[in-house]
Amino acid sequence: MDIISESVKAMDGYKLHIVKTDKYKTNTIVWKMKAPLNKEAVTLRALLPYVLQSNSEKYPTTGKLRSYLDELYGASFFVDLAKKGEFHIMSFSLEMANEKFLSDPTPLLKKGFEFLAELVTKPNSNGNAFHAETVENEKRTLKQRIQSVYDDKMRYSNYRLIQEMCNEEPYSLHVHGDMKSVESITAESLYQYYLHALKQDELDLYVIGDVDEEEVQSIAHELLQFENREAQLIESSIYKKKDNVHTVKEEQDVKQGKLNIGYRTNIVYGDPDYYALQIFNGVFGGFSHSKLFLNVREKASLAYYVTSRLESHKGLMMVMSGIDNKNYDQAIEIIHKQMDAMINGDFSEEEIEQTKAVIKNQLLETVDTSRGMVEVLYHNVVSKKDISLEEWMAKMDAVTKEEIVAVAKKVNLDTIYFLTGKEEM
Repeated sequence: MDIISESVKAMDGYKLHIVKTDKYKTNTIVWKMKAPLNKEAVTLRALLPYVLQSNSEKYPTTGKLRSYLDELYGASFFVDLAKKGEFHIMSFSLEMANEKFLSDPTPLLKKGFEFLAELVTKPNSNGNAFHAETVENEKRTLKQRIQSVYDDKMRYSNYRLIQEMCNEEPYSLHVHGDMKSVESITAESLYQYYLHALKQDELDLYVIGDVDEEEVQSIAHELLQFENREAQLIESSIYKKKDNVHTVKEEQDVKQGKLNIGYRTNIVYGDPDYYALQIFNGVFGGFSHSKLFLNVREKASLAYYVTSRLESHKGLMMVMSGIDNKNYDQAIEIIHKQMDAMINGDFSEEEIEQTKAVIKNQLLETVDTSRGMVEVLYHNVVSKKDISLEEWMAKMDAVTKEEIVAVAKKVNLDTIYFLTGKEEM
């Protein structure tokens, strides 16, 4: 039996993904809008979902909108932004009780659909511009969101690594856009961009719960239609390999240094050796049993934290660590030694099996929630692949030590970024 049974249907300008499951007593609807990352639009896109979720034509104030959600048995609604490879993705998520489990005959699923369709297609506007006060309020909040990245030095150092590493690629753009661009956005310019996004974004609608597929399809067809669309389909850009490792040291008033290292894996989600790459990352630095954690943090006591993570749609691996400023050279040396150990096959079958078990548990925990299920399924939309969770786990289970070593040899060190205190340099 499949862990996730997904039915995908082509609708008017978008794809409808239905996962019929009796696992939850709630129904979840997620609307996703995907477009290529670009400098001109990134800040507009960062602002747009928050303006749309604030109010609408039918619910012209946030108070009225939230009151209506309470009427839907306390339904929860939120928006989110993500970067996957060279794409910028807006998500609108609604979770509500399944009417099957209520004595009230109110058709909650349809009402939820109507609510989401209202927010996406009938915003609070005059047909030419969004509600000006809403836009100004959300601009202030967006500035705070961008500023918070600079205030949190762990997030800041990871952002700076990507900026330096991908400086001529769209991926260098921050998911929340650019502070300088926020001020120039007007209620009119944002509304024009909204119309553009509805016409050109790749659109996907996910419905997860104990639902009737025909009913869902009928409601979706009735409420959401986008005709004459021109979706922008674009592949991730090919980068030029650097001749030398790019090293950047930045001084700020920080007590704890942030050492972030970027590698090019040359492998993306859906590639035949992607599964071996996942195991490689887990053995190298992804978990508490990994080489980086045991050797940099535990044995040498050099790091307050150290981990590695993959960007699966861009072919990157990032090592993130917090160290005393004086330990820079020693930390770099030990991290390089762990990479050499991976290339030389200096790891055991036990480490491989432990990593496989942890990743498998992580995946199963992720799909234990409806929103997590959507995120796992959405990998296929971004990558234009069709990989089931069963296939993913089976191929990962089959990974051999030789395949992990082969992957390790493909990984190239690209950029070293170090945020350090002023007095130490």
